[in-house]
Amino acid sequence: MIYDTKNGLILKLRISPNASKNAFLKDTQGLKVKITAQPVDGKANKALIEFLSEKFKIPKSSFEILKGTSTKDKTILITNISDEKKQYVKEMLSFAI
Repeated sequence: MIYDTKNGLILKLRISPNASKNAFLKDTQGLKVKITAQPVDGKANKALIEFLSEKFKIPKSSFEILKGTSTKDKTILITNISDEKKQYVKEMLSFAI
């Protein structure tokens, strides 16, 4: 799920660590992201931010995990992005879902 706020975009997603490859998936409950990293010592969170940064072409410093640092369900805030970049992220995720 994607929410547009005055601070940026909020993404609610569920991660699946230890995957064979990084990818977006359609899930009945919303957006799911497969991550190759293990959920140990924050490696999966770091890999998630790197994956999202690469896919959306947004600096890693613009991503913040608001909720879910130790769970599979994450709430991510993307800050400091233009309206055009917000639209790009929404379009990219609409293809993934």
